Amino acid sequence: MKITFLGTGTSQGVPVIACGCEVCQSANPRDKRLRSSILISSDEKNVIIDTGPDFRQQMLRYNVQHLDAVVFTHAHKDHVAGLDDIRAFNFKQKAAMDIYATPEVEESLKREFYYIFSEFKYPGIPQINIHHIGNKDFEIGDLHFTPIEVMHYKLPVLGFRIKDFTYITDAKTVSDAEFEKIKGTKILVINALQKEAHISHFTFDEAIAFAQKVGASQTYFTHISHRLGRHEDVSKELPAGINLAYDGLVVSSGY
Repeated sequence: MKITFLGTGTSQGVPVIACGCEVCQSANPRDKRLRSSILISSDEKNVIIDTGPDFRQQMLRYNVQHLDAVVFTHAHKDHVAGLDDIRAFNFKQKAAMDIYATPEVEESLKREFYYIFSEFKYPGIPQINIHHIGNKDFEIGDLHFTPIEVMHYKLPVLGFRIKDFTYITDAKTVSDAEFEKIKGTKILVINALQKEAHISHFTFDEAIAFAQKVGASQTYFTHISHRLGRHEDVSKELPAGINLAYDGLVVSSGY
């Protein structure tokens, strides 16, 4: 199984519009972060987790030619705003796109993309098949997903474990019961927003502590803001086995 990091930035991305800080002005490509999303490629399926505002750019940048399904973590704009652009795959594949989302996320999609769900189907609108998910395992082809419910302040957000790979974004707290699902993970991806305290995201230190508690062979931080610091500088502060993810990073996980 191959995982491609399509984006590793927080809701505003990096650089932030009209920001003159050293991170936003950095020439290092690893300081350019689109909104957080990954592509999971197995022998049978290509699956995206989240379609943020940069979805179209990500599909073009990484030359994604086929997509089987979209899995949503939650309904915030930086994770769903690009859904309309699945139209291109509808046209090419001559099929509706399978969408995996909680009923709560579906209700949000119905507000944001009302035309997709309207009784009158305007020509060319996205075609989707909704599959409801919750806190129970589900499968997409040869990919077995174990949802992990984390709290993004007071909002439940789903992370996912696929065999020895776990992807969690927008977490501030994780219950003991949900943590049990993460144990044994070899590759862990978690959010690390910034160094300062934040109400709904792991800080840098909190993410390090969580990673060390899990004890994965390799941990990558994602959902990173410009306030965390330059990639080159922050990387020097990380313990062994923990790295900052970056856009375009590809990792492999046994499956």
